[in-house]
Amino acid sequence: MKFAYTYSDPLLEEIPEPLSLGWEVDRVYQDLGKRLELQQLLKDCQTNAPDCIFIRRLEELGDSVEEVTFLLSQFEEMGINLVAVEQNYNSATKASNTHANLLKLLHEIQQQKRSRRIRQGHARNRLDASPPPGKAPYGYRRGKAKYTIDRSTSPVVKEFFDNFLLYGSLRGAVRHLAKKYGKKISVTTGRRWLSNPVYRGDTAYRNGEMIGDTHSAIISREEAAQVDRILRRNSRLPSRTASAKRSLAGLVVCGECQSHFSVTRVTFHRQNKEYIYLRPINCSKNKKCRAISYQEVLENTIEKVCSDLPQAVDKMNFPFFDELKNNLTEAIIHQEQILEQIPALIETGILDEETAKIRTYKLRTEISKLQAQLAILPPVNLRSVAQAVSIPQFWFDLSETERRFYFREFIRQIEIIRRDKDWDLRIVFIF
Repeated sequence: MKFAYTYSDPLLEEIPEPLSLGWEVDRVYQDLGKRLELQQLLKDCQTNAPDCIFIRRLEELGDSVEEVTFLLSQFEEMGINLVAVEQNYNSATKASNTHANLLKLLHEIQQQKRSRRIRQGHARNRLDASPPPGKAPYGYRRGKAKYTIDRSTSPVVKEFFDNFLLYGSLRGAVRHLAKKYGKKISVTTGRRWLSNPVYRGDTAYRNGEMIGDTHSAIISREEAAQVDRILRRNSRLPSRTASAKRSLAGLVVCGECQSHFSVTRVTFHRQNKEYIYLRPINCSKNKKCRAISYQEVLENTIEKVCSDLPQAVDKMNFPFFDELKNNLTEAIIHQEQILEQIPALIETGILDEETAKIRTYKLRTEISKLQAQLAILPPVNLRSVAQAVSIPQFWFDLSETERRFYFREFIRQIEIIRRDKDWDLRIVFIF
């Protein structure tokens, strides 16, 4: 007869399914948090001792080295063979039962217990939605149980986000901070700020899970969704073109050689005139593609956008997005309703305090995931926006910086189609 025993800490791990253990045994004893089944196993062994007991690791037998060694001696007295499958330990094998091997295993157990206590402390902080260990992000201070806004530094962070949302340029926002506040940060730090959940009122942990609305946010949910859209948009562009002065930078490619075009500016000696043109960077043809006037491409782009954008938006399956949005919203509401019932379940004794905290934590992380999926959906007013920007005068009234922002909001790529001595262009929209 063979038994198996597993212990799982609900704070740190998922409960293993008996079938997933891969052991052919007569009975499986499973403990979750407390070792009640382990005590039952000992009683059953005293009345009807099995030939062998399988466990995953020796440290599952107790909370300390003393408890583990006591149980090992108990099983040895009863003549039961104990096998720790993940540690290559078999009490019936002399090679694994030597004094040196036991000392090594006991040292491993001691190290594992120390590591487990630290991880349990972090896990309890997660259940209480407390901030992770370490210094608070710039713009916040560590409060007693959550981050609190630092009124002296949070305006700097808000200004950084506002500038990025206005112009869509990470490097430009970094330069703006240095110029206005004297706050010098690297581009890498700025990128971390833009994607840091803390500034959106959420707390993220090292296990990859996130809890929403744990403290006061510096930017709103709508602003956060716009930041994410701009980041995704800029990631498709060649490096450094996101902050380029010209609105077409990074968008134009050759339809034949697929080379990107760079914006080149030429001035004339002792004259205020300048000539701006687009030149292919890495043309693979023997007869290189010639440069094209920047202004001509810009005017043609505006004309194409005004004529093609409304048609492209009309082809989008808005009912699908509406249905998806409604499903996600309903799922969020359902999870929130379950969350509201937990205090009553604690009062009636159906849930104990620790189990309620675990359930609350899981619900809040699930809600955060659903909200993240909801945030990446296209804005519902896309059709009305497309109609508004389909007027040529709208584009010509914008500065190059403003035009750059709006172009990248809609355009993935502008392809130059060569035709003998002439050329045409094709707009590839994001959606």
